[in-house]
Order: sequence, then C-alpha cells, then structure tokens
Amino acid sequence: MAERLCLDLDAAFAEVVRDHERAVFTTALRVSGRAADAQDLAAETFLRAYSALRGYGPGRIRGLRMRPWLITICLNHWRNQLRRASRRPRPEPLSETLADAESTPLQEGPEEGAARSDDRQRLASLLQELAPNQRVAVVLRHVVGLSYAEVAEVLRCPQGTAKSHVSRGVDRLRTLADEELP
Repeated sequence: MAERLCLDLDAAFAEVVRDHERAVFTTALRVSGRAADAQDLAAETFLRAYSALRGYGPGRIRGLRMRPWLITICLNHWRNQLRRASRRPRPEPLSETLADAESTPLQEGPEEGAARSDDRQRLASLLQELAPNQRVAVVLRHVVGLSYAEVAEVLRCPQGTAKSHVSRGVDRLRTLADEELP
C-alpha cells in the first residue's frame, strides 16, 4: 500500500479509505457518542490524512502504520473539538439510531436484530460513562481491534499504561453493567 501511495496518491488513497473507513468511523462513533459527529470526525480524519500525505516524502509514507496513524488523527481531532467545546454542556446520550449506524449481518432475523440493537445501545450508553482515556483505550482495543502496542502508539503512552486504561475501562464497564441489572 505504501508503494502505491508513493506512486499515485489519489488512486491509492481511495483504497486507504475503503480499507480503514470502518475502523475510523467506529472509533469516532464510540468516542463521540453520536453518529452525526462520528461521520464528521471520520470525514475530517481522511481529509487531514490526505493533506498530510501530500506533504510527506516517500520515506515517511513507507514508514507509516496506516490504521494507527489514521486513528491518531481521528482522536487528536476529537480531543481538539472537546477542548473547543469545553464550555458547552455534555453531549446528549446516544440516540436510538446508533444501532443503524453500524451494519448488522444480513442473515439476522428480526428478533436477533432487535437484541443486537439493544446490546449496542446499552454498550454505547455505558461507554459514555467511562473517563475519556479509558473509553478511547477500550474502543481501540476491543472495538477496533488494535493490539496493546498499537493502542499505546495511538495514545502516545507506554504499553503498560495503555493496558491499564483498557483494564480499568473494562472493569468499570462491568461494574456499570452489573449496577443496571435488577
């Protein structure tokens, strides 16, 4: 992929978007909590990535690990938005359209689809209760599927710290889920 980007950025970048749009959108959705914000974050991520690549030399492009780099761009943009919006009230809880924002298997029947939608809504709501560093770490590790090393790279922290954020986030999710049960 890096070679294709060096030779023909425009054509190869379309492939980059196809290969990574789901991971970037999912990350954006889980950290922002709203599908519309996630779409904006994802679009801005790819726009910034394309602009950056235009200024990079072939050596730098070849050295990129594309998925962690794109997710880093997405998270940095999200953090910048949070800083700018620090005086605004907290975002609304995830809307019921969240389940529609992610694809579901075509083989699924109505009952399975409804249960899956409820599970997604519940998870999205619980994720919003986590501290931002834990939410991001959990999303990167368990939703996007990055390794701990990649999570640490994206968060710009030691791998042990990334593991700690993930572990504490998962523990907090379990506690929150247990509190919801009757």
